[in-house]
Formats: sequence, structure tokens, C-alpha cells
Amino acid sequence: MPTIGVKRDLLFKSLGKQYTDDEFQNLCFEFGLELDEVTTEKQMITKEQGEDSQLTTNASEDVIYRIDIPANRYDLLCLEGLVKGLLIFQGKISQPIYGAVKPTEGTMEKLIIKPDTAKIRPYAVAALLRNIKFDKDSYNSFIELQDKLHQNICRKRSLVAIGTHDYDTVKGPFVYDAKSPKDIKFVPLNQNKEFSAEELMTFYSTHAQLKQYLPIIKDSPVYPVITDSNGIVLSLPPIINGNHSKITLDTKNVFIECTATDLTKAKVVLDTIVCMFSQYCAEPNCVEYCEVENPNGTSVLYPELEYRTETISIKKCNKKIGINESSNSIIQLLSKMCLFSESKNNSDTVKVVIPPTRHDILHPCDIYEDVAIAYGYNNIKRTFPKTNTVGQQFPVNKLTDLLRYPIAEAGFTEALTFTLCSRDDVSTKLGIDSIDKVPAVFISNPKTLEFQVCRTTLLPGILKTIAANKKMPLPMKIFEIADVVLKDSEAEVGARNERRICAVNCNRNAGFEVVHGLLDKIMLLLEVSWSRKKNSVGYYLQAADDPTYFPGRCANIICHGALIGKIGVLHPTVLTKFELTNPCSALELNIQSFI
Repeated sequence: MPTIGVKRDLLFKSLGKQYTDDEFQNLCFEFGLELDEVTTEKQMITKEQGEDSQLTTNASEDVIYRIDIPANRYDLLCLEGLVKGLLIFQGKISQPIYGAVKPTEGTMEKLIIKPDTAKIRPYAVAALLRNIKFDKDSYNSFIELQDKLHQNICRKRSLVAIGTHDYDTVKGPFVYDAKSPKDIKFVPLNQNKEFSAEELMTFYSTHAQLKQYLPIIKDSPVYPVITDSNGIVLSLPPIINGNHSKITLDTKNVFIECTATDLTKAKVVLDTIVCMFSQYCAEPNCVEYCEVENPNGTSVLYPELEYRTETISIKKCNKKIGINESSNSIIQLLSKMCLFSESKNNSDTVKVVIPPTRHDILHPCDIYEDVAIAYGYNNIKRTFPKTNTVGQQFPVNKLTDLLRYPIAEAGFTEALTFTLCSRDDVSTKLGIDSIDKVPAVFISNPKTLEFQVCRTTLLPGILKTIAANKKMPLPMKIFEIADVVLKDSEAEVGARNERRICAVNCNRNAGFEVVHGLLDKIMLLLEVSWSRKKNSVGYYLQAADDPTYFPGRCANIICHGALIGKIGVLHPTVLTKFELTNPCSALELNIQSFI
């Protein structure tokens, strides 16, 4: 869920009313939002960069409201959209009508997409905001909205990259092409020196913000680039714009281009930007078309700013929410959520017109949700369900809770470790020479080396816990009851969870009898007796050879004729790799077989 930060005083000025923190929090709740935090810019920077940050000296003391926004409400990711939504919700203004027009003078601006862009980033859309007037706050909001969209629907620029340019500094028609990195040369934003695209990859490799976007195109033989009719580079998407066309407070006309790997997302992003900031144009809520010429010769006008309709049933709406409202009442509630609506001849149906700002409306259920928000969740009358059901714990969770206390009473302390770990944690550190021999589920894009795979055993997490608490007095007896994840081709998703108990005794001597005694106690609680007879329901130990354990000091736990776990003294090499110096004995068994 994205969070936006808005200045309190500017927000209240735009809303035309002063609120206390509690009053504004209640207003947000009624609108389906949450006031997450009341802070200042200085406090925000201090939290993010530490108390010694020099940036805090230039930070203002303005009160900042940090507001949680639903991830699909792109129209609320800036001050302009938030204010407009709240004022419409309160009935103080009506929903504006957005439109796109052709230029009254001259020819329509054009963006030409070349065929080579299909090799890397095939789609582009564009629009023009004419006679716009920025002040410092609206300019900052314009930049911040682009950043929020980049992090949200644009998926960190991998799906869509936004470029905004001072239209008066360039000349169309514009060309969107893909060229060799050596052939692209320009002065990037806020720089004075010309770089080739190849040099920029090195130059920005340490940049705090831009380095995360470099891998999107870095290894491609061609890079996307947008130029004007004079060959001036406007942008190198999705990395950075050119300095020549940067927008300022004095910019009067803004050319907006969005390059993308997903055309639908690009349309949504473009609609959102122009709808939010066309209110600052000389003709409010009006944007100028741009013609985009595709490689196949066809042309499309953007932005689309499509108003689409959806028909809902009043009866279904009332039933889903649990209310009993008339069609006129539903129409009034929808108007509070920026949705035009009218009743059809059949009184049970309402036609809802969805504006281009509400791309989150995909299904009648989304409209029912807006009705519920406008009605007020707290105003919905509580009723008993017409059918009775009895809830209960999953058997495996119930068994887990029943086992925790007796194990703790035996002197073991419970730990809660990460489900994700590194490849080495479940392979080489445990004496297994290759990760390929482990049925591990891999994370496709791990953020750190510590979280590469799902754990296949609870043992590494406990050993790390012991290593992090070396100052604690011996003996250290740690246990954990949790799931491991194992690759399984027969499972629906290719993997399955398995609930296990793992316990480790760390002392000046291995203390195998300690974990053996714990095993006997667990089996006693599970009412499983010791028995070596074939086809018996009992359990017994069977000598085993496992690289994780000391040779001759390891055994398989056999129960009901099946292998359910291992017990033994850990190998000194394993202990060394986990930075432990004291001997340890360990027990790990699967308890799902007892359900």
C-alpha cells in the first residue's frame, strides 16, 4: 500500500477548512483511507538517514500528513487528486469532466515509433498540457506523482517510464527509436557534461535512486531513446531525461511521453497524470491530443480519456453490502465516489459511468465496494448470518500449540526464525556439497544473499540464533516448531509445506541424551511407544550416515515404518561454518505424520 506525504497547511488550504488531527483522521477513514503518521520533513529525513544527516539542516518544520492510499487508487497519489476526491466525497464540488482536444492553431504534435523499439520497449503514448501554470507546491507535486506512479503501477519503471519535457525547448515531430548505446549522446538531467548511453551506465551505477533502474536495459544491444526533429535527446527511458528539455517553474507547455512494455499500463499512467494536472491549464481539465504513429503505419490519438459504462443491480448491491437503499440513494452514494450514475427504466438497474481517473473499477463488485465506503461501514447494521458455521483450528496448528508448552517445560527456549535463508545455509554449511541435492524452492529475484531460498530444514535458523547469543550462559537449549518448504512435483504449486520440530542442545559436551530424552517425551505426548517390531505403530532409531552429523553419531527416527526425522551430534565442520565453538546435538522430526 503506497503512502503519500502532504503538507498539512497546504492540504487544509486546498480543502478550504481547518481540521484537528482526529477530525482529519475520521474523514480519511470515512473515505477509505488511513492517516498513518503526523510528522515533519525533518523527522522523516532523520528516520531515513540517521540523526547525523546534514540534510536535516535544510529540512522544513512543516507538519506532514502521511496517508496510506489503496494500491489501485492511482488518482489519489498526489495532493491534487486527494483534495479533489475528498471535496467530491463531502459534496462540496462536482465531478469534473475531462476531455482532450486537437490544437486550435498549427498541426497536432506527433510521436513516431520506429520498428527497432520492438527489441526492447515497444510501446509509447504521449500528450500535451498547454498553458499550464506551476507554483512551487504544484511543481513538487507533479514530480512526486511521477515517482509514486513509477514505484506503483509502473513496477519501478520496468513496465512504464514517464518523461516530462518543456515543450517550448524542443521541436516536433518526435521520434522514439532504439539505437546502439555508443550512438546515443546527450547531457543528462542536472548535468553539464555530455555522456554516451554506455558511459551513463557506469556514471549512475552508484547513484542512490537511478542505479536500481539500470539493469532494465543495461544488457540490451540497443537502448530506447526519444529525440526531437533536430536530433536533441529528450530522454533515455527508463533511466533519465535530457537536461535540455527539463521542466521548471516557468514552463508553460509540458510534453508528456510514456514508454512501456505494457500498453494498457501506459494508457492508465498517462490518463492519471493529465487528469490530475490539467486543472492548472488555462482551460481546466482539458489536454491536447498527440498523434502516435506505430511502426505498422497506423496512428492513434492519446490520451484516450475514455468514459466507460457499467450496469449494476440495486438488489445485488444491497444484498452484497447488507443494506436496503433505493436506486436514488445508490446514485447519490456513487456520486460521492466520483462515479456518474443514472437509473434505467427498470428500477432495479443503475448505469454507472466510470471516468478516466477510476481505472481501479474493473467489475461491478468494485462499484459495490464504493457504495459501501460512501454509505459508511460503521453505518451498516450488524445482523446474524442466516447459516451457522463452527470455526476450529487446523489440526496441525492445534497439535503445534499443544506441543509447545511441554517442550518449553523441558527446559528448551522457543525461537522464531526466518523462513527464507541463503543457499549455503541449507547446503554447504550443512555438509551438502551442492544445492542441487536439496529440494529447495528458489526465490526468483532475491533482494539479499541472506534470502535466496525457502528453508528445507529448521536447523540453520536455530544454529544462527545460538551464534547470535554466544554471551548467554551454557547450556543453551533452543527449539522451534514451524514449517519448511520442500519442492514437490506432485503438489499443485510444485512445492509443499511440512510442519517440523527442531531442537538443539549446545553445551560443553554434546549431550546427546538431552535431545534423545526430548524425543522420548514428545513421543510419549503423542502416545507412540518404543517398538522395533515390523508393522508396529511404535518408533525406534536406526543408524544413519548424514554429512550434517558426526560419523557414527547419527540416527534416523523411524515411526509407523516410515522415516520421520533425524537425531544426532552435529559435525564439527558444520559448527565451524555457523561460527560455533561448543559441541551441539540436534533433533528434527516431521509431526504432520501424526495428524
